[in-house]
Amino acid sequence: MCADRRASRRLSKFWACNCLSVFSNCGIINKAHSFVYVCTSNAIPSSAVPQIPLNSAFSQFSLFFPPLIPLSLCLLVLLFLRSSAHLGACTQSTHSLSFAVDFVDCGRGSGLRFESGDPADFRIEADGTVVAARTLQLSDRKGRSLEIKAKDVKSQEQWLVHVNFTQPKQEPVGERVPEILFPRHSVVVKGDGSVNRVKRDWVIPPVNVLENSRKQFPEELVKIQSDKDKSNSLRYSVTGPGADQNPTGLFIIDAISGILSVTKPLDREHIPNFHLRAHAVDVNGNQMENPIDIIINVIDMNDNRPEFTHQIWNGTVDEGAKPGTFVMTVTSQDKDDPNTANGMLRYKILSQTPESPSSNMFTINNKTGKIITVAAGLDREKVPQYTLIIQATDMEGNPMYGLSNTATAVIRLLDVNDNTPEFTRETFHGEVPENRVNVIVTNLTVTDKDEPGTPAWNAVYRIISGDPTGRFSIPTDPVTNEGLVTVVKPIDYEMNRSFMLTVVADNEVPLASGIHRTRQSTSTVSIRVIDVNESPNFDPNPKQVKLEEGLPQWSMLTTFTAHDPDRYMQQTIRYSKLFDPANWLEIDPNNGRISTIAVLDRESPYVKNNLYNATFMAADNGVPPASGTGTLQINLLDINDNAPRVFPQEAEVCERPEPNAINITAVDGDLNPNAGPYAFELPNRPSDIRRNWTLTRISGDHAQLSLKISYLESGIYELPISITDSGNLPMSNTTYLRIKVCQCDHHGDCVDMERIMAAGLGTGAIIAILICIIILLVLVLMFVMWMKRRDKERQAKQLLIDPEDDVRDNILKYDEEGGGEEDQDYDLSQLQQPDTLEPDLIKPVGIRRLDERPMHSEPNYPIRSAAPHPGDIGEFIHEGLKAADTDPTAPPYDSLLVFDYEGSGSTAGSLSSLHSSSSGGDQDYDYLNDWGPRFRKLADMYGGNDD
Repeated sequence: MCADRRASRRLSKFWACNCLSVFSNCGIINKAHSFVYVCTSNAIPSSAVPQIPLNSAFSQFSLFFPPLIPLSLCLLVLLFLRSSAHLGACTQSTHSLSFAVDFVDCGRGSGLRFESGDPADFRIEADGTVVAARTLQLSDRKGRSLEIKAKDVKSQEQWLVHVNFTQPKQEPVGERVPEILFPRHSVVVKGDGSVNRVKRDWVIPPVNVLENSRKQFPEELVKIQSDKDKSNSLRYSVTGPGADQNPTGLFIIDAISGILSVTKPLDREHIPNFHLRAHAVDVNGNQMENPIDIIINVIDMNDNRPEFTHQIWNGTVDEGAKPGTFVMTVTSQDKDDPNTANGMLRYKILSQTPESPSSNMFTINNKTGKIITVAAGLDREKVPQYTLIIQATDMEGNPMYGLSNTATAVIRLLDVNDNTPEFTRETFHGEVPENRVNVIVTNLTVTDKDEPGTPAWNAVYRIISGDPTGRFSIPTDPVTNEGLVTVVKPIDYEMNRSFMLTVVADNEVPLASGIHRTRQSTSTVSIRVIDVNESPNFDPNPKQVKLEEGLPQWSMLTTFTAHDPDRYMQQTIRYSKLFDPANWLEIDPNNGRISTIAVLDRESPYVKNNLYNATFMAADNGVPPASGTGTLQINLLDINDNAPRVFPQEAEVCERPEPNAINITAVDGDLNPNAGPYAFELPNRPSDIRRNWTLTRISGDHAQLSLKISYLESGIYELPISITDSGNLPMSNTTYLRIKVCQCDHHGDCVDMERIMAAGLGTGAIIAILICIIILLVLVLMFVMWMKRRDKERQAKQLLIDPEDDVRDNILKYDEEGGGEEDQDYDLSQLQQPDTLEPDLIKPVGIRRLDERPMHSEPNYPIRSAAPHPGDIGEFIHEGLKAADTDPTAPPYDSLLVFDYEGSGSTAGSLSSLHSSSSGGDQDYDYLNDWGPRFRKLADMYGGNDD
């Protein structure tokens, strides 16, 4: 903006007043000179100082306010023509100083050239930017000015300006605090003469506070004052969020002076504004003024970087896309105020990888983040993917003041069918045996630069010439993309010895616009047919022959020959019979003549619908031999060679009820005219047939047989009936009708079926019944004999005591093979009296028990040999028992008759209460029955039972 000196002074003063509300370290503007102020609290490097453009036409002056002013920096630049420029630094102490001034001409274009009078400390860029070459101290520049020369290249006109560095004067801070007065009261006289005091409506401007301030706290913001404080002692207070409400303690007020201060730095992203109410009361707490509202706005500063929604963005675009094709949109957010430059973002592409075919294949809308293609030449086969580094910068993209952040955009090129499949060879060769189908002749290979597995890569093969009959097809292998030339129809070597196919390869989807098929997309397939030994063929097959049945044996029927399709092979064919179910025919192996070896019968079960089928085989002598089959169908014509017979062959009639009639039918294996109509007749003999029965013809095939008499005795009657057909040479036959005459109920049903069935039981059935009865008797007899034999064997093996009553712990069983615990190694000699045994035969048993005996002659106990036969044990025991019963010296005292001694010290105790069988049964032994089967025998012996 261009104005005169007075306007500049007004603007300077305006800036100074406004700067006071935010920055407490800015000095009063020097009205006598043009000046440049740089206020800083710390030394900063030259690279971090913002560059300030100055419109310097040297006939006017320019004023520039930067869009971003850090909290520690209050920058005001004013240049005036024909005056010395002063640079004042307001600091609390001596600090290092660095700055940059950007001179911008007023309409002179790029014709101005600038020169620095002190290039060691300051340098001027080609665009007019003045940069501190090093970190400077204010004391270093005291008394020294910076001379800057500007020269117009065309007119050679020159301008010279001096920049002086001075220390501005400081004014008391308290005097710069703005005041807020409570609204004054006005007197309003109404129409009736009454007086009403009202307050004037004042709009109190909001108080602006820069966030993240680094000044000394508490920082004074505004002074609240009432016009009544001159006559009264007032007390001021504030309420609301930030004062007495959460967050409490941010704002405080001096109750006496009314100065409102902030106690700590504010964060606009947390709370953008505060709404406080100011109160004025007297010392007694009486309200002197109505509360007023104070709005405190937190001024945003650029303290937040843009944040991308995603760190990695993925997009796709078709290869070969035209410039301007949309790819994707990237977005980012900034927590700063979006209504200021702090939150206004701009996007740019920092880098593209790879830089092929150019480094600027894509562009981005700097405001919306929309990425589009900007250049042609996207080729997936060369570059399948691009990686872009996207930068988002606030401050509307200002690279010096704005904060930035980056993200990655990955753009994948989608394949389109811009490459045709090309055959790897111009001609493919293959061979196939004749008469083979579903055989792969050869594989066709192609190359396609498109993405494998996609419709743009999958090949489709077509035969455009060389196969008019459609004997070949070319399916595609889904894995290798090869064409499989396959035979789908048999090929005859004698008809076609070779094929020359022309094949073209396409894709599943059409080619992209502007892409045409190349010469390599067409190829030739040469196929050679291999001759193989083919089977001889009967012609016609089947062959039909019509003749009458009854042809005699060794009659010649026909000649059934086959021809060899291998015209280029000299081979001999021989014939043989393969299937002849009735064995009626034979064939000459050399010439194929067929003759009969039995009489042909149309009524044979092997003849179906008058046709008899026989199969013959023709085999050549090729390598390997081949054979073929042919069917001969003989259509047999009927002749009158079968006599008729009666049906059914058995019938039932009642002996009394009327009518007594049986319907019969004539059956003939021949066909008309060799069958019906038939003639039915009863024979003349024996005479009782015609006397008792009558036969009436109903139709050509049916007749009715009935009784002439009113009663015929029940029984079975065999009635001969003569039937004659209507053949050219008629045939007659007499068949017997078996008639069962029975008693009937009032419904006409037989009631004596048991007698009829018994009477009608055949000889074969009776023989079968007798055989069954005989077999059953033989089985019963054999079972009885087996049971007796088993009882004898059991008695022969049984010992003295049955196994179930044996009281021993170990039982010797003779019907077992093998045994445990050496149970078959008994010394039977121990059953003899120990005293009668020879000393050498007595086993050492330790100390034996000796009892006192009466003085009597010793009895004669039986003596057994040292190795007695096991069968004598029972007899030996009985004799010893008998001797003991009659022994007068038998100990009646506490003693035991020892048959075998097992040693002393037995834990079983004494058995002196047991007596021999001759002793009296004065003791109750019935409790032994409760001890189990081992003691049941003892209970029987000593329990008083005489048995």
